[in-house]
Amino acid sequence: GDIPILPRNPQLKELIYSPTLLLAFGFGSGLVNKAPGTVGTLAAIPFWCLLSNLSLGTYIMIIYLAAVTGIIVCEKASTEVGVHDPGGIVWDEFVGFWIAMCPVSPSVSNLVIGFVLFRALDILKPWPINWLDQNIHGGFGIMLDDIVAGLVTALLMAMLINLEFL
Repeated sequence: GDIPILPRNPQLKELIYSPTLLLAFGFGSGLVNKAPGTVGTLAAIPFWCLLSNLSLGTYIMIIYLAAVTGIIVCEKASTEVGVHDPGGIVWDEFVGFWIAMCPVSPSVSNLVIGFVLFRALDILKPWPINWLDQNIHGGFGIMLDDIVAGLVTALLMAMLINLEFL
């Protein structure tokens, strides 16, 4: 049937009845009024703590599946809410942050540095992240700028490890 259009963020009760909205809105973390991307990234931290205990191959496979799922879910959710890339959709932050933290082991310093670098890149959107954000649309576009921000952060984290700053 037709998908109802909600020209707003859904209510928490709507997330409970829609697995698509529940995932896209980061289990409710994207429903906050101020800084939903930052809150969504914070909500991704406990999952990262679990992921970081897995083998690298398993970690990467889960990120891949989460990214592919995200493309589908974010496309459907943005259609349901009637906005191309609503700020409340934060699954892209979850996946981007997990990518960002791939090269490091769990520690408070790694978490803080990775979080700040990822959020800075996601908010400031330097080239090519800003170009991707403005020119690639749909679920793929919603996911892609955060995936690239995560990859750049991961590269920076790996460089900091090699320079023995982490």
